[in-house]
Amino acid sequence: MNLQSEIEKLFEKSEFTSDDRETYETFKTALRRGEIRSAEKGADGVWRANSWVKQGILLGFRMGKMVEMSKPTETLQFFDKDTFPLRPMTLEDGVRIVMGGSAIRDGSYVAPSVVVVPPAYINVGAYVDEGTMVDSHALVGSCAQIGKRVHLSAAAQIGGVLEPVNATPVIIEDDVLVGGNTGVYEGTIVRERAVLASGVILTRSTPVFDLPNERIIKSEDGNSLEIPAGAVVVQGSRAVSNEFGKQNGLSIYCPIIVKYRDEKTDASTKLEDYLR
Repeated sequence: MNLQSEIEKLFEKSEFTSDDRETYETFKTALRRGEIRSAEKGADGVWRANSWVKQGILLGFRMGKMVEMSKPTETLQFFDKDTFPLRPMTLEDGVRIVMGGSAIRDGSYVAPSVVVVPPAYINVGAYVDEGTMVDSHALVGSCAQIGKRVHLSAAAQIGGVLEPVNATPVIIEDDVLVGGNTGVYEGTIVRERAVLASGVILTRSTPVFDLPNERIIKSEDGNSLEIPAGAVVVQGSRAVSNEFGKQNGLSIYCPIIVKYRDEKTDASTKLEDYLR
């Protein structure tokens, strides 16, 4: 089976057969195993969305029927599309899921040695690579691509990007530290070894002020905002320049790169290794 061509054909249909459902289940299994993914990094270092994979995920919402997901004995009730149950997990998967109420949706890839601390949520199409920690109250949104040895600290929000299908999802590369209550949205790319301090918010429209290099980093022509490798990003503010802003001492939030990662930064993040 050429899975890509089959999904692209199904995406144009409005009614589905049992064979179509079987094709979709094959697609979802490939997602779960990490054999296909919604975005991939090319040899040139550029991340590109796999539109057909995102089409397949959207197809699941159209194809699915609403069913009760909860058990009769449970107090909390859950109702969702039957195409997106919880991801089947066993001890052999090598994923450490701490007890307490996390959920991992089927159609996501979670590599061996990943740690999930409750309550956390990993959505369909997400790819979470080896050695990553998804901490308490953290969200990995639909199609987000998380690299190796990433720490998503408590309440970190990695946004989901399903539509448009050609849009690059949020990318967090290897060895990135995402601080508590930090939000990364709208297809932002955070390059390897970067550090996002607590409370930093990044979107495609957010200008980032790079102090060491005396430049402003912006998304160009609707492309992703990219945080450079090794950048240490903190919350900052800049003054409102019009007269009313000056009179009232107003300022606007902005993220600032205060330095690039060094031995001191590495030492301050080393403690996380003991938690994995």
